[in-house]
Amino acid sequence: MSKSPTSRRDHRTVLLRRGDIHTPADPFATAMVVERGHVAWVGSEGAADAFADGVDEVIDLDGALVTPAFTDAHVHTTATGLSLTGLDLTGARTLDEALALVREHASARPHDRVLLGHGWDAARWPGGRPPSRAELDEATGGRPLYLSRIDVHSAVVSTALLDLVPDISERAGYQPDGPLTRDAHHAVRAAAQTAVTPEQRTEAQRAALRHAASLGIGSVHECAGPDISSEDDFTGLLRLAAEEPRPRVVGYWGERIEDARGAERIRDLGAVGAGGDLFVDGALGSHTACLHEPYADAAHTGAAYLDAAAVADHVTACTEAGLQAGFHAIGDAAVTAVVEGVRAAAEKVGLARIRAARHRVEHAEMLTPETIAAFAELGLTASVQPAFDALWGGEVGMYAQRLGAARARTLNPFAALLRAGVPLAFGSDSPVTPLDPWGTIRAAAFHRTPEHRVSVRAAFTAHTRGGWRAIGRDDAGTLVPGAPADYAVWRTGDLVVQAPDDRVARWSTDPRSGTPGLPDLSPGTELPVCLRTVVSGQTVYVRPEE
Repeated sequence: MSKSPTSRRDHRTVLLRRGDIHTPADPFATAMVVERGHVAWVGSEGAADAFADGVDEVIDLDGALVTPAFTDAHVHTTATGLSLTGLDLTGARTLDEALALVREHASARPHDRVLLGHGWDAARWPGGRPPSRAELDEATGGRPLYLSRIDVHSAVVSTALLDLVPDISERAGYQPDGPLTRDAHHAVRAAAQTAVTPEQRTEAQRAALRHAASLGIGSVHECAGPDISSEDDFTGLLRLAAEEPRPRVVGYWGERIEDARGAERIRDLGAVGAGGDLFVDGALGSHTACLHEPYADAAHTGAAYLDAAAVADHVTACTEAGLQAGFHAIGDAAVTAVVEGVRAAAEKVGLARIRAARHRVEHAEMLTPETIAAFAELGLTASVQPAFDALWGGEVGMYAQRLGAARARTLNPFAALLRAGVPLAFGSDSPVTPLDPWGTIRAAAFHRTPEHRVSVRAAFTAHTRGGWRAIGRDDAGTLVPGAPADYAVWRTGDLVVQAPDDRVARWSTDPRSGTPGLPDLSPGTELPVCLRTVVSGQTVYVRPEE
């Protein structure tokens, strides 16, 4: 395959041919023309001959598959980059392994003001115990250390980091020798983030976007906010993405607003919405998701950060200002608060305006038939992460530990959402789960609870067009003339049509079906390999030696 990365000002016309083009415009398409950052034509190999002499470049696909580039609808870019370049505990299988990794990292980074790490998950360790403060003090030699749990809603820290927050013991969520949650966690996270230099931050952001591009991801939705990152981090990321050939970044800032002035501040930051991780509750793993009934393994119902009245005020202010709103809501009580709040806002400003705004709910894991119907009625987009089920679902997974098997089986009901007409946008919540678009589609198609499975085609749509629709763009995320030329080129095996229900044809390689095929994503099969990623017609990644 020819190789020629280009600048953003380069508007050459490019013909891709002799491959498979995944497009609804023509199930038999083997060629595509890109001009001035948009798809100009898709069609057959014979018709491509007519374009060959009039283009600036011809790319011989050599049988490769071309698809729309993926959109990851929920990412924390700097944290993702820091996990790629720093201390990553997601692979630690025991407490002792995690402590050994902390020691190695502390030894390798003698000049860091604060040691940063992510990804521990005591629920998967023998004994189920997180590291104690004394163990962390010993492993770091008494240096400040912040280690976020895999869900990023709690953290364990060293004594030296606690000393940087004088009033920490008075904050909600503080424990003398255990994971910190709620306000205590937010305070130590802020203290740790102040130690990250601008140079470290930019290095991490570049690493994250470079990694995203290598996976065929053309856009990421950055879910930032005052409890997660800083304004400098957010605006710096948006500036970096605009100045360098990288995946595009769509920014959300998770801060409540009360009026048009607040909405204007959100816009001044460069955000498209006041949402993303505007927390209504926390996470199941940290026992902070807000439930109607107590946890199976804890005598409480989690944490509520916003009630229905606060949700209503925020949605009303956003809608009146023409701004998209959004919320982080995982537990069933949190989702109920969102639904009740948005419905109250609809009674004030009108249902049509609420639906037109396409407000979002991030995660939306614990749903009921009633809240699913409400999502459809109110035009809410469900921004969901199928890898959560792959990691924590099943009869003995973390969900079952926290909720009991019966409640756990109700989580992440993707099929029911689609049947109700709720728009889905897929993402990773990276670094909570890795950037992995084909793995995400596989997780949705082979959900641990069979009745929640969706077809590969539906999952693929949620991870391509879904992210664009979630920002109000219905003209993108698919390779048809006029659409933005955001695409990825893949080395893969035979293309098939996969459905989740044995009552319909699960496999079809017959082109007469008229349904564009996709790679076989059955568990155990090799996932496609990205050869090239293009954003607005500009190459942002080419696999080495391709």
